[in-house]
Amino acid sequence: MHTATFGYVRQAAGFGAEDSTVVEIPIVNKGLFAKVKDVAHWRLRREWPILALALASLTLEVAGDGGRLWGRYDGALVMQGEYWRLITAHVVHLGWGHLWPNLTALVLIGALFEDLFDAGMWLLLAAAGAGSIDLGLLLLNREVDWYVGLSGVLHGFVAAGALTAWIRGQSIGWLLALGLAAKLVWEQTVGPVPFTAAAVGGPVVVASHLYGTAGGLLAAAAAHIVRARRARV
Repeated sequence: MHTATFGYVRQAAGFGAEDSTVVEIPIVNKGLFAKVKDVAHWRLRREWPILALALASLTLEVAGDGGRLWGRYDGALVMQGEYWRLITAHVVHLGWGHLWPNLTALVLIGALFEDLFDAGMWLLLAAAGAGSIDLGLLLLNREVDWYVGLSGVLHGFVAAGALTAWIRGQSIGWLLALGLAAKLVWEQTVGPVPFTAAAVGGPVVVASHLYGTAGGLLAAAAAHIVRARRARV
């Protein structure tokens, strides 16, 4: 509602047109809602891949055991042509106890790096992380019969965010890198972080965290090199 129109309505109702207090309120509210809408649109445009990962994970979890069996990574079945498992394995989980921690981490990571990555970069990182895990399991860990979960891809997101933040001179990059490195060293030398297996309801394939990290780092480094070369042109 415009100011002039609202003033006319107030005069017709017996109020003075000079009373501007109420006149300004709708304008302020309209501006606030417009700003909220703009922010929501900006975030959705940049982070819709995060939302897509969450929705896919929830959908397959609702599908129950049938969804898990259909979507999980199985090296033998992949070699027989069931290639969709190379994608769906990363959005199917052992159960709600496995899903909720990953979804929580996904949302936090998305919020932490919302200024660093746009939708295209999120897609690249997800593909690089998932692809690295798939290749690693197929070529280096053939003893792994099956695998599910988003955690390997999440490690790739954190690795890419740490590298990108460090390149931009943000101290959080070093902190994330040190924390991630310590976790990976522990997992590769000692085993899964204590209580992890009990929390998720099954065995933890720690190799997936290492491969996902490698994929995220490679993708972020490649993207930085490409941007730097374009900037010099």
